[in-house]
Amino acid sequence: MKTEHPIFRTGIGQDSHRFLPAGSSKPCIIAGVIFEGVPGLDAESDGDIAYHAICNAITSLTGIPILGGIARELCRKDGITDSGVYLAKALATLGRQKIVHVALSIEGKRPYFEETIPEMKKSISNILHIPMSAIGITATSGDGLTDFGCGDGVQCFCIMTTVEH
Repeated sequence: MKTEHPIFRTGIGQDSHRFLPAGSSKPCIIAGVIFEGVPGLDAESDGDIAYHAICNAITSLTGIPILGGIARELCRKDGITDSGVYLAKALATLGRQKIVHVALSIEGKRPYFEETIPEMKKSISNILHIPMSAIGITATSGDGLTDFGCGDGVQCFCIMTTVEH
């Protein structure tokens, strides 16, 4: 009797954006959470680096370009700038793959993330339909060694694990 074993896959994604000049009316949105007192991110969309990094991790799993393809089309043609819409489209490309874990590593001098990590995890949990316990988020200032650590922008790396039966 043949036993079917699950197939695990790992995807990696990254995204980064510079901050808009101080005084910009665009809000800073990261992982679906609005950060007050921080300029928005310079991007065609809302610039949500966490959602974009997750989209890119899905692209690395499926080979289907989300940000460079589907999202760009939605943004330019339909004026949709909500990265949650792009992420929902990315999820639809996973087919039989089920997300079992997502790890995010964020680098930036600002905003301060520690107190908002639970809210960020809840937002990601809701959109990915996975428990908050399956999401890990770390944040670092980078000790000023990069443009992100100096406060010019923020970047996010994502590692995603899926299983297919």
